[in-house]
Amino acid sequence: MEVRQASQFGEMIIIAAYIPILSLVGIEGKMFKPMGLTVIFALVGALLLSLTLVPALCAYFLREGSDKENPVVEWLQHRYLPVLQRAIQYRYATIGGALIFFVATAALFPALGSEFLPKLDEGAICIQPGYLPSISLETAIQRAGVVERVLLSKFPHEVENVVTRIGRPEIATDPMLLSQHDILIPLKPHSEWREARDKNELIARMQEEIGKIPGMKMSFTQPIEMRMNELVEGMGVRAEVGIKVFGPDMDVLRQKADQIADIIREIPGGQDVSVEQTAGLPVLQVRIRRDQIARYGINVADVQEIVETAIGGKRVGEIVDSTQRYEMVLRFAAPYRQDADAISRILVSGPGGERIPLARLADIQSVEGPVQVSRESGERRVVIQANVRGRDLGSWVEAAKTKVERLVKLGLGYHLEWGGQYEHLQSGRARLMVVVPITFFLIFLLLFTTFGSVKYAALVFTGIPFAITGGILALFVRGMHFSMSAGIGFIALFGVAVLNGVVLVTFINELRRQGASIQEAVVNGCLTRLRPVLMTAAVASIGFLPMALSTGTGAEVQKPLATVVIGGLITSTVLTLFVLPALYILISGRYYTVHPVTPGGAAGDGTGDGRDSQHHRVPERLVPSGAGQ
Repeated sequence: MEVRQASQFGEMIIIAAYIPILSLVGIEGKMFKPMGLTVIFALVGALLLSLTLVPALCAYFLREGSDKENPVVEWLQHRYLPVLQRAIQYRYATIGGALIFFVATAALFPALGSEFLPKLDEGAICIQPGYLPSISLETAIQRAGVVERVLLSKFPHEVENVVTRIGRPEIATDPMLLSQHDILIPLKPHSEWREARDKNELIARMQEEIGKIPGMKMSFTQPIEMRMNELVEGMGVRAEVGIKVFGPDMDVLRQKADQIADIIREIPGGQDVSVEQTAGLPVLQVRIRRDQIARYGINVADVQEIVETAIGGKRVGEIVDSTQRYEMVLRFAAPYRQDADAISRILVSGPGGERIPLARLADIQSVEGPVQVSRESGERRVVIQANVRGRDLGSWVEAAKTKVERLVKLGLGYHLEWGGQYEHLQSGRARLMVVVPITFFLIFLLLFTTFGSVKYAALVFTGIPFAITGGILALFVRGMHFSMSAGIGFIALFGVAVLNGVVLVTFINELRRQGASIQEAVVNGCLTRLRPVLMTAAVASIGFLPMALSTGTGAEVQKPLATVVIGGLITSTVLTLFVLPALYILISGRYYTVHPVTPGGAAGDGTGDGRDSQHHRVPERLVPSGAGQ
């Protein structure tokens, strides 16, 4: 009964901290909602068991005389006591030092950098080469074979095999031209590598070797990452950052896109910068001369029908073979439509039966036409793509945005949008700005419900900012960027960070209600609750340790979350054991003298009589209800 209330509210506070995670949407919601639900259900089950099964097990297993103190805990108490007494005696210095630590650590946050999610190592590489849109299928296959042989011969210890996919059908989610390839490279285990120490170095080496092939433009990514970018951003964006230029004129769009691409290539960290191919496809243009067809009395539709039938083909019937149906299409044989000269000799019938060559009725020439015209939300757009390596995504995009806004002037009707993973980073940040204050409010509300006092609720709430500093410091030490994974780690940390404070302050208040002075209550409360405080932090940290040290598939997403929780628990535990007692005394009374206290004893001369010095004013004590003055 003594610990039930504190433990119950502690579990409810942790549950409340996880509830806002359920409001996440998009990719981060699909990734972390299951974790939030799992923790909430587990804590509800633990709460029920602690009211039913656990007391029964305690009654069965715990015997009289089994309350002998653990020697390890006794050893820790003897070493904890003098440090605690100094922290209380020099409480202003203790609190000031904690504030300085908080400010200094918070100043490190901008230096962490930011990214949407840590990049997963898929154990494979995807290369997207770019050729001229006019490349033939035979030439595309020949160039793909050259790239495959270079990769297999230069990196035999790293490359398992190479598979090239050329183009995609029109019914696919993202149709591609013959000039667009996906070269998929499964990699051997890292222990067998000889040419590179890590994946970034391997990509740099591959880029150097393939760059020796004439006419090669490459973009390096990973197979699943590429598909995710395509599914999330739509056709045309296959990189981490997509800069979309919107406007009515394709020529202006292409000009501005090339200008932006030249600018961002100069920003350190930007790799694989490319502009969406919108022009360069040879097109045979047949421009009808209206003055000539008027001389012969021929309609425009008649000429267009002849050209359509001769070159593209026209459906004239259907063949039925059992249950199969085939369209019958009529068009000229290949020798009569293979080039501009052959097409110019096509005869068009006039109203009088005369046969006029098409060359007399139209201008026929080969011109460079558009490869594709992409639209989004009803507007034409061109995409500039880029990947970021050796730098965090957030700072690179901010630098690129600043430089592009300064150097590129868009006319009326044209505008930019920054998409890709950066767009999801921004939306994730915006949602965290809503979710985190809600989490703070729920935790504070439960703390106020627990203590019935704003003062003590605020006292325990101080565990959250100090836990945040530990998370930031842990990310900085491990060289990790702030990501949505780390953000979820901070949310998960908030509930655990205040749990020990709830347990400690509840017990101190209980000692004061029993008649103990502030000094007795604080010192004896801290010594008595040393074991549960350390156990809570140790168990949670050990539970997250495998995630923090994992190197398997998917470990990149787990590591920031676990790192934040472990680092935050360390600093919040230090706060609970040293800074929180000093704060408690500071808000409980102004006139106070610290006396030596021994473990299990009381204030005063160390004998445990609990008497305060009569030469100093002692703050008013909390007394049991109904006990009088």
